[in-house]
Amino acid sequence: MVAVAILAAGRGTRMKSSLPKVLHPLGGRSLIERVLDSCRSIEPKRIFVIVGYQGEQVKKALDRYPNVEFVEQAQQLGTGHAVQQVIPHLEGFTGDLLVLNGDVPLLRSNTLENLLNTHRERDNAATILTAQHPSPRGYGRVFCDSQNVFQQIVEDRDCTDAQKQNHRINAGIYCFDWVKLSEILPKLKTNNDQGEYYITDAVNYLNPVTVVDVEDYPEIFGINDRKQLATAYAILQTRLKDTAMASGVTLVDPDSITLDDTVTIEPDTIIEPHTHLRGNTVIKSGSRIGPGSLIENSSIGENATILYSVVADSIVKAGSRIGPYAHLRGHAEIGEGCRIGNFVEVKKSQIGDRTNVAHLSYIGDANLGERVNVGAGTVTANYDGVNKHPTHIGDRSKTGANSVLVAPVTLGEGVTVAAGSVVTEDVPDDSLVIARSRQTVKKDWKPSGKQ
Repeated sequence: MVAVAILAAGRGTRMKSSLPKVLHPLGGRSLIERVLDSCRSIEPKRIFVIVGYQGEQVKKALDRYPNVEFVEQAQQLGTGHAVQQVIPHLEGFTGDLLVLNGDVPLLRSNTLENLLNTHRERDNAATILTAQHPSPRGYGRVFCDSQNVFQQIVEDRDCTDAQKQNHRINAGIYCFDWVKLSEILPKLKTNNDQGEYYITDAVNYLNPVTVVDVEDYPEIFGINDRKQLATAYAILQTRLKDTAMASGVTLVDPDSITLDDTVTIEPDTIIEPHTHLRGNTVIKSGSRIGPGSLIENSSIGENATILYSVVADSIVKAGSRIGPYAHLRGHAEIGEGCRIGNFVEVKKSQIGDRTNVAHLSYIGDANLGERVNVGAGTVTANYDGVNKHPTHIGDRSKTGANSVLVAPVTLGEGVTVAAGSVVTEDVPDDSLVIARSRQTVKKDWKPSGKQ
């Protein structure tokens, strides 16, 4: 059995934010959510998040994790003190405790699996995750023998010139035999410059202890300020884009593209420069996205094209063309083979297959059938100042340029709306509707008062 304790009580003053550090977003998820998700594969029996600063806000943000238990650290007196807070909650527990940090969000699941497996195979009292860092200056060095048996940790300022040649650093991630650790925790001392209890001190009282090097040292990157948050985002982007390209996705200019790791992109998709894919988005095979597009929480079908457009919380089905400069939002659903063109906004509407809304139109709270043609400048006037109302347009209908459909209104199948009409009443199938004033021309007319 394994339990997990995630240290998340700190304020993170260097973030200069009212938001707790662990709740800052990184690629679509908060730092603490990333840490929680990384340990799913080891199937922990219990998960503790140790909270302090704005603990209620952290608890609320993690509502979707029903198995998480929150433990309060009222005073932040160090990492050892944080782990001491779980002692009453693990009474009688005889498994292992994995200690993670809420501000180290890039750990891969297989890294934690390897740490736990090594700990168990060696029957360790403690196992320390370490990294071979190319620039270890400022980090404490971890020393061990040829069998990776732990010997000591020496802080950078205390290292001799020879010791500074050691590039193995402490990642701050530990796996402990809980029974043995629980005997040591109450004995920790605060005889250090900060007057805090350090979990590293517990390691000195345990035996045997071994170290495990992480394969990819950026995984242990911790975040204390906004610059480090940006660095972590760059690391994450490199990881996600390398994975996408290896799976058959073309990223035309990877440096200008950003992805969330909640996005799914199928092979033979082309992502053009300056395109950003967010949230729970799915891009199907053969689609071409961008340049200059933002897709968020949306599903894009096979062989669709989206050019210089924004699509949020919507569905675009196979073979449809969106843009340039279109905006789909509020659960818009675009059928197969449609064209939603220049400067068109579609909000909370369903567009049938092979329907065209080519340019300069607003379609809101509407249901359009198949093979409808919406003329330039058509507007569904869906808001009466208090409530929104629906518009229904039947199959094969078409609206002339600069038409206004004042909802609630229904156009039947095969209806033609004359250009410039303001339609306020329902129209039956196979009808022509003309709703405009007759043109009047007054010859030889001048404004009043002019000669």
